[in-house]
Amino acid sequence: MAPETRISRKFAELRARNESALIPFIVCGDRSLEDTAALVKTLETAGADLVELGVPFSDPMADGPANQRALARGLAAGVSVSAIIGFVKELRRATEIPIILFGYYNPFYHYGCERLCRDAASVGVDGLLVVDLPPEESAELDRPARVNNLDLIRLLAPTTPIERCREIARAASGFLYYVSVTGVTGARSTLPVDLEPRLRGLRRVTSLPLGVGFGISTAQQASEVASFADAAVVGSAISLVLEQHGGGPPAWKAVGELVGAMKRAMNTARA
Repeated sequence: MAPETRISRKFAELRARNESALIPFIVCGDRSLEDTAALVKTLETAGADLVELGVPFSDPMADGPANQRALARGLAAGVSVSAIIGFVKELRRATEIPIILFGYYNPFYHYGCERLCRDAASVGVDGLLVVDLPPEESAELDRPARVNNLDLIRLLAPTTPIERCREIARAASGFLYYVSVTGVTGARSTLPVDLEPRLRGLRRVTSLPLGVGFGISTAQQASEVASFADAAVVGSAISLVLEQHGGGPPAWKAVGELVGAMKRAMNTARA
């Protein structure tokens, strides 16, 4: 049996309350780390269950324009993996919300996989999601992640064959992140019509919680996803709100309103 983690405990709590998790994605250091700290607190107050902290990177090939610009702002603020480790250490003084570092392999590899997992676990990071690292190539990260009890969240796509999904699920922990579309991140007006049956098919190959991301931008879409998935991941919509309001208290308030509306709609869908 896999060891208990803050992420697995959170999903167990939500399951007991018949709730689906709301997981916002924000870029760590978008404008400043002080902004990010205030934003995490806002997200938790508004109803977020877990948080994905995006690690700034210069070549985010899986991200659409809104998140690309947010990642560029994080880079411009000088945010590095080392800075994020220190940031999470301070953040843990104020919150127990599960934290996932979401990023590309290059910065993690450059920092050092052993060092990353040791340092991340020591400050209270709960999981890693590496967008461009398939299971066959992740042995260098897998072992220290397991040793340090960090969950490794894996991605599944609409084009992933079911047997391949089974293999990826065996290499994952925490939850599985289903990419709802064949494309990059970004707000979309509608969700794929085959999303629910695809999730039903995945439940036959894994007992891990299933989260859906890429394209969720409204409370109605979050509600729809919550009716059949264990989690909804929201990123680009938040990046756009932060961009439109220029950071600071007005941006945090607007993000809190969006996330609060999403969580309420998700709870209603599960009631």
